[in-house]
Parts: sequence; C-alpha cells; structure tokens
Amino acid sequence: MTKLIGIRHEDKYAMERRVPLIPRHVERLIKTKKLDIVVQSSDKRIFPDEEYQKAGAAIADNLKNCDVIFGVKEIPETFFETGKTYIFFSHVIKGQSYNMPMLRRMMELKCNLIDYEKVVDEQGKRLIFFGRYAGLAGMINSLWSLGLRLKEYGTDTPFLNLKQARHYSSLAEARNAISAVGQEIAEKGLPRELRPFTVAFTGYGNVSQGAQEILGLLPVKEISPEKLLELEKREHLPNNLIYKVVFKEEHLVEPVEPGTEFDLHDYYANPQHYRGTFSKYLPHLSMLINCIYWDARYPRLVTKEQLAGLFRDGRPKLTVVGDISCDVNGAVEFTEKATEIEDPIFVYDPFIQSITMGHQGEGMLVMAVDILPSELPRDSSSGFSDVLMNFVKPIADCDFNDEFEDLDLPRAVKRALILHNGELTPDYRYLEEYINA
Repeated sequence: MTKLIGIRHEDKYAMERRVPLIPRHVERLIKTKKLDIVVQSSDKRIFPDEEYQKAGAAIADNLKNCDVIFGVKEIPETFFETGKTYIFFSHVIKGQSYNMPMLRRMMELKCNLIDYEKVVDEQGKRLIFFGRYAGLAGMINSLWSLGLRLKEYGTDTPFLNLKQARHYSSLAEARNAISAVGQEIAEKGLPRELRPFTVAFTGYGNVSQGAQEILGLLPVKEISPEKLLELEKREHLPNNLIYKVVFKEEHLVEPVEPGTEFDLHDYYANPQHYRGTFSKYLPHLSMLINCIYWDARYPRLVTKEQLAGLFRDGRPKLTVVGDISCDVNGAVEFTEKATEIEDPIFVYDPFIQSITMGHQGEGMLVMAVDILPSELPRDSSSGFSDVLMNFVKPIADCDFNDEFEDLDLPRAVKRALILHNGELTPDYRYLEEYINA
C-alpha cells in the first residue's frame, strides 16, 4: 500500500537549512520506486523548491494530503495529524522534558514515530546520522574561535585566517582554507608561548572522527593520554607540530571501589560505580573537543568547580572548549546554553558563573552550536540522504494498522519505531515515567 510521502520544511531554527532527502534521491525514488512525493515549500532550504520540482516532486504550502512525513528536527505540536507517520530526530529517548508535550500530543493523535537516532544495526551502530558533519563543522568553528581568542590575548596565529563553518560555500572550500593554515604552521610554526600545542578529543565515534578529520589537515602527531602528562617536560619541542590526544572511557573515569579494574561493559551498566578522572589532564591541554555521549547517569567530564580551579593560578593553557556534543550543563558542566549559528560562542566566567556572548571577556571560550551540521547544509544533507533513501519505500509500503509484531519493516527501522498508533513500543515503554512526570 503506497502512500503519499511528504518532506516538511524546517522551522525550529532560523538557520536550519538541511533536508532529509535531496532532489537527486527524490528523483530516483519517484522514477524507480514509483513513489509520489510532496515537498513543503521553503525559501531558506539549501535545495530550493525548483530543484525538487525538476526532480518530479510536487511543491505545496502544507502536507495535509501526506500519510508519511520526513523531517529533520523536532516538529511543532500543531503540525501533527491523526494516524500519520512521522520520521525525524524527536529527541525524546532520554526523556527530555521539553519534548514530552510533543510526544504526548503524538500519542493522543495515534501517530507513528520513527526516530533516526535509533535506526541501528544488530550491533547497535547507528545507520543514519549527521554526526560526522557535526564533528567537521564543530572543529572548523573551534579553530576559528581559537584564532579570535588568542588574538584577544595578544597572540597572532594563522588560525585568524579561518572563518566560521557557515561562511564557507562547501566543505571542500573549508578544507582548503584549513590546509593553507596547516602549511603556514608547518613552515613558520606557532608562537613559542603556545608550545606544546595540544588538542584533546573525548570519544571516538562518528562525531569525533569528523572533528579529527579536520585537525588532520594541520601538521599533527598523535600521542597517548599518558604521554600528554609528560610532554611539557621534554626539551626542544618543535613549534610546527600539534599534538592530538584521543581519550576513551578508561581515561575519563575510574572505579570508586579501590583496587577494582576498569570494565567498559560494567561502566555502561553501572556508571554510578565510577568517578571522573579527566581533570588531571586539563592543565596540559590547549583545546578540548568534546564528542562523547552523556546523560545524567554518568560522571561529568569537567565540572564548574574544576574549571574554577584551573583559573585560580591565572590564565590556563586551555583556551577553547568545542562542546560538539552540546549537552547543556552536561558532560561539560559550564556549557550553560546551546548556541545558535548566528551567535555561536560565549565566554564562561568560572568565578561569577555567568556567560558573555562572543569571544571577549574573562574565562573560558565555549563553542556549543546545537545544529552544527546545518553549517554545512548541502554536504551534510547529501550524506544523510545517501542512507535514508534506502528506507523510504519500505516505510511508505508498511501497513501500520498491523500488530507491532507483524509490521513489515526492516529490522533497523522497526527498532526505531517509538510510537505505533500512539502506543509506546516495547523498547520505549520506559518513557512512560517521563511522560507522566
């Protein structure tokens, strides 16, 4: 049973320009899968209405006639209609309180909800994601921020030649600009007072890999966390090299019980039995790029108190925190807010615990843009659509009136079905306590 497919226009953020399906893939779905696709008109989308029209899609002001609707970010409660199927990043799986009214409304209207974040393979690995592009844009922004902040301190560096990610026409243009900075560092070096220049990445997934990809355009040498602690004791360190350190879980926490060995599976199952240890590395870092998954069960990466301690002896070596994971008051406790693309950075003063937007002021500069992939909207949408297009027809053909056990969906998609006709599916019944809170 083929249904009318809709692609909604994004309205959560003024600078949200991504799409779930690009025109080239829409054309293939129409021609080879015989799907009828309607695209909601938008004057800001990175791919204009005309491109979708040429691809064979209908353009409409609303999606009232569509049974299955694809989006990117959260959808306003007023948009939902009875019995329809919605596919988007719902941000409800942690019980996020700000999205519980949206989830309740979908339940009232007996909607189906599929969340991209939970489309995973048999090993739990995500299949449809923007994470790599968050890492790419986040690292570009962090290096741009670094140039501004060091200039504020009176130090000129090649990083001043960089721009915020959104000001590049493409990822390729951004890469070229950063490669040019890398060439200058290789030839002329960095100012003596910055040596050794060290960049820490927490996490090693798609987000971290994207961020590391950008840093790799500079002259980089990777060292272990253990060697980081000894690095400053070495003589004759080169001034044209950046040291990269990747931190895994065993570097971030330790068991509370003395004499107990770190166990990754136990850590994920019983995080309350562990405490954070990352603070010992902070004095040795020039930049911190946070890419870890975090929720309230886990120890924080850096607390406000630890940051204040870092500043008590004067301005620390750590200059910029790129909080790509962007959990407000989360792993990086002083990430006081998620920032918008138009106003992406702030300085957190650890003594008065307040922020000043921009790159000036006393304290730590934080880059915490909430929708980083939208700074590279064309590239990130294309990468996302490459995978999503393979699931569109199975979703369109599914009869959601069937019992949950009998739904004819790919296993990866069925794992991501949070609501089935307004009811929480078995894997997501834990959300009841958040909905009723």
